[in-house]
Amino acid sequence: EVQLVESGGGLVQAGGSLRLSCAASGFTFDDYAIAWFRQAPGKEREGVSCISSSDGSTYYADSVKGRFTISSDNAKNTVYLQMNSLKPEDTAVYYCAAKGGTTGWKLGRLYDYWGQGTQVTVSS
Repeated sequence: EVQLVESGGGLVQAGGSLRLSCAASGFTFDDYAIAWFRQAPGKEREGVSCISSSDGSTYYADSVKGRFTISSDNAKNTVYLQMNSLKPEDTAVYYCAAKGGTTGWKLGRLYDYWGQGTQVTVSS
């Protein structure tokens, strides 16, 4: 059974940090790209960041560049999203997702597997 399980969300003040984790199982982790998406109430889902498990290449949305860092521990089949200098506009449910390859990484419809999401709330 394929599973993506997010953890690490919570409530933080503006300027603070959180680290999200996405634990994957049930598929060959090294063959997939793992991405983080977020969706705030009333807004469209947004691709935040993506990492290739095979070569470690990383991608970021302009809105988080310089503040968020994605990383992967292939031995643990886990991807992390370190979020620093958080802003109230980062408030959203954050999802991890997996697909083969990083082409079109911002397009959620291309992803094969999704986690259940974790809430991140940044207070001003």
